[in-house]
Amino acid sequence: MEITLTAIKADVGSIGGHLSPSAELVARIEEVITTRGNGLVRDHFVGYTGDDIAVLLVHDQGARSEPVHRLVWDAFQAGTEVAKRQGLYGAGQDLLKDAFSGNVRGLGPAVAEMTFAERENEPFLLFTADKTEPGAYNLPLYLAFADPMYNSGLILSPAVGKGFTFTVMDVAYTAADRVIELSTPEETYDLAALLRDNGRFVVESIRSRADGGQAVSCSTTRLRNIAGKYVGKDDPIMLVRTQKNFPATGEILAPYAIGHLVAGFMRGSHVGPLMPVRAKTGVSFFDGPPIVSCLAFCVHDGRLTAPVDVFDHPYWDWVRTRVSQKVDDIRSQGFSGPAMLPQSDLEYGGITERLDALEKRFHLDSGPHA
Repeated sequence: MEITLTAIKADVGSIGGHLSPSAELVARIEEVITTRGNGLVRDHFVGYTGDDIAVLLVHDQGARSEPVHRLVWDAFQAGTEVAKRQGLYGAGQDLLKDAFSGNVRGLGPAVAEMTFAERENEPFLLFTADKTEPGAYNLPLYLAFADPMYNSGLILSPAVGKGFTFTVMDVAYTAADRVIELSTPEETYDLAALLRDNGRFVVESIRSRADGGQAVSCSTTRLRNIAGKYVGKDDPIMLVRTQKNFPATGEILAPYAIGHLVAGFMRGSHVGPLMPVRAKTGVSFFDGPPIVSCLAFCVHDGRLTAPVDVFDHPYWDWVRTRVSQKVDDIRSQGFSGPAMLPQSDLEYGGITERLDALEKRFHLDSGPHA
């Protein structure tokens, strides 16, 4: 049977700053999805990472379905009302428009969707990240789908070894969705040349060259492109199908042991290592570190299994300890150099105003000083 997975994520309110949503807020969103989604969606899951709530829906309405997107929009609106009643910080922060306009793309929430015919066994992963940007998934996806050092299937499996086609979006281009398709292994170096710039080029989707099936869907939302100013970090969500013609689950997860450096952290203006964490982990130190959680599901006849929290394992405790050391190393550098984003990527307006004022005070040196 053909189904659609729709994953939508937003920050609509948090306790104590940008830390974690309240239980009542999460429960209200769950209630709306359960009651109003009856007859529309086959199954659903609601969870959170950091201060962002993620809604996963299984349905047969296709991608960008207006009724499905409206359901989630209404649930987030209902959650926002709870956040306002509780005095939570940033109530409705990621809902950047006043009215629903057909689907939530361009309204603030992050969206990842895939439509496909169910395989006999259909495992997939739901990644949710907080205090970072969509490009944070670039390196793990490159390594998992294009590098045999991480994906042994590229040399062991005939189907996986046929390679993959990456659709990459230029998120700095705001007039429309500007994308390019690159196929590996032939265009691996071209792909690397783009994905090194996480702030501009972002993996939107990946398809198998063995059968054309879609393996990956990533959110590409840039909140500042919608609002015209900094209103919060983009906090991406991603769906990844695994096994058979796609990389194995362990091959998808392996690159997250690196704790690679990404944009985000406090005020979305710094650089820090991406820490793999258990589901329902909040943020703490310096509004961070940038975190990613991952839940593994199977879907069969449109019904979800209870998820497995893949980063809730002793191995990842060791990774978190090592990533914490990397956090300490780069934060000890404060605002200097690569510890903070370059001026072109800084999202807080205050420093722009400060630098504009200083620019007027520069003058040409008249010569040697006494």
